[in-house]
Amino acid sequence: MKLSDCSYELPEAAIANFPPAIRGKSRLLVINRETSKIEDRLYSDIVGYLKSGDTLVLNDSKVIKARLVTKREDGASRELVILEKHGYDDNWHRHRVLYRKKLSVGDKLHIGHAFLSVEEIQGNGIAIVKSSHDLLELAEQYGQVPLPPYMHRAATSMDNDRYQTVWASKQGSVAAPTASLNMTDEVITTLKNNDINVVYITLHVGLGTFLPIRTDDVEAHKMHQEYFEISRTALNIINSTKNEGGRIVALGTTVARTLEYASDMLDADRDISGEANIFIYPGYEFKMVDCLITNFHAPKSTVLMLTAAFAGWQRLLPAYSHAVASGYKFLSYGDSMLIL
Repeated sequence: MKLSDCSYELPEAAIANFPPAIRGKSRLLVINRETSKIEDRLYSDIVGYLKSGDTLVLNDSKVIKARLVTKREDGASRELVILEKHGYDDNWHRHRVLYRKKLSVGDKLHIGHAFLSVEEIQGNGIAIVKSSHDLLELAEQYGQVPLPPYMHRAATSMDNDRYQTVWASKQGSVAAPTASLNMTDEVITTLKNNDINVVYITLHVGLGTFLPIRTDDVEAHKMHQEYFEISRTALNIINSTKNEGGRIVALGTTVARTLEYASDMLDADRDISGEANIFIYPGYEFKMVDCLITNFHAPKSTVLMLTAAFAGWQRLLPAYSHAVASGYKFLSYGDSMLIL
């Protein structure tokens, strides 16, 4: 498959650079895969499409305020982005960072009361730094939310709340599971009251999730890895849902990737974890996910490829064209889709 077979024109005006004024007051485009029918709805209308016995799966990873502006000993600024968590017990005193401008091994950096030293340059703008203080604590005190570069703006205090899900609990992501940004406590409560299961898994989202694919030969693309954890309790509910004929509804591509990667491990009678590196593109047959809630994705991105694999590109492209023409907002702070 060629990447050029799965792209589209995204007008700059369609990109949401800010969230809606009220969380959840966004639009929802519904695609029925059996009929190819599309509907224009509101995000809160999701509750009418899920049924008793379905299970909605959410990602509970929390976005780190990962962008740090440090100073070298000569006073020059160096911007670092702490990269996502890998492993159950990651080392936050020695960690990988993305950096801008030149860094060399041995460089000393400081921020606030902390000092960092560059231990290794790994290439592609990535280095390993050793910190005198826990990097998660430094990020919370001095860091900024690492907004996607297409927003062309610095993060504000508003983004600390809105570029985060309402249930985020496990620090480790450097990008938000964006389909979840529109979900509210009120919708979740309504779903539970309608006998729909709601379970949480963890996948720490890395910057690679939203990077464009840089080769036209899709199969030559090397997929990044992201660390995940699924509890035994969540596994039991997911398995019971499948066995009893209910549907697994993935809230976002991060959840879909995790469930599909771990599909061979989901019958384990224990907590499971690992590094998900599955690349899903058209032609893939989904094993676990029956419905997908997702946002509108950038051209030539891995998340667009996954969505195209689930919906079928012949359905997704007309839906995207309709969304552009109808004034839907795209990307992280934009509107959402429900694909049944």
